Amino acid sequence: MSGTARHDREMSMQAKKNLAACTDPLEKLRLQCLARGSAGIKGLGRVFKIMDDDNSRSLDFKEFLKGLNDYGVMMDKVEAQNLFSVFDKDSSGTIDFDEFLVTLRPPMSNARKEIIMQAFRKLDRTGDGIVTIEDLRGVYNAKYHPKYQNGEWTEDQVFRTFLDNFDSPYDKDGQVTKEEFINYYSGVSASVDSDVYFILMMKNAWKL
Repeated sequence: MSGTARHDREMSMQAKKNLAACTDPLEKLRLQCLARGSAGIKGLGRVFKIMDDDNSRSLDFKEFLKGLNDYGVMMDKVEAQNLFSVFDKDSSGTIDFDEFLVTLRPPMSNARKEIIMQAFRKLDRTGDGIVTIEDLRGVYNAKYHPKYQNGEWTEDQVFRTFLDNFDSPYDKDGQVTKEEFINYYSGVSASVDSDVYFILMMKNAWKL
């Protein structure tokens, strides 16, 4: 359903290898996130979201630097400053972190973006832009899950664990937004070279 563990491992190893030769601060940050697997970029997004106390959806340099440190990103202050100024296009001293995450996502073809959105729309049965356990009931069959079959988990526990794949490692709220879903799959996408294979994988996983 999500990126396979093998893809994650391969992507992580590849990112670590590329990191050694990388000098561009944006690519460096992207690779450090991808080295953590498919959910790496999404995890950084959540760290920034937690720091955005006033819900302004923007960060100043101090918050930006603290977010990078909290997430364990290795980057010196000068590099972080250069990176910050790439995003601070109007030199206002703050950056829009939604825009930041979109730029940080590995580039994806339109065909990949469209299949990800098809999967999200199928999941989001209420059409409110957020996938919850209620949305999953008619789409995902928990009864085949081995832990449900052996009586260890209830149906709701299976659903919740499934949602947690896409949710953030730091702030699991049992809800998955469109952004989180795309952030997750942009990580998976980075580990799959061929568009055709990625689309096939998505179609099989989500029965599209």
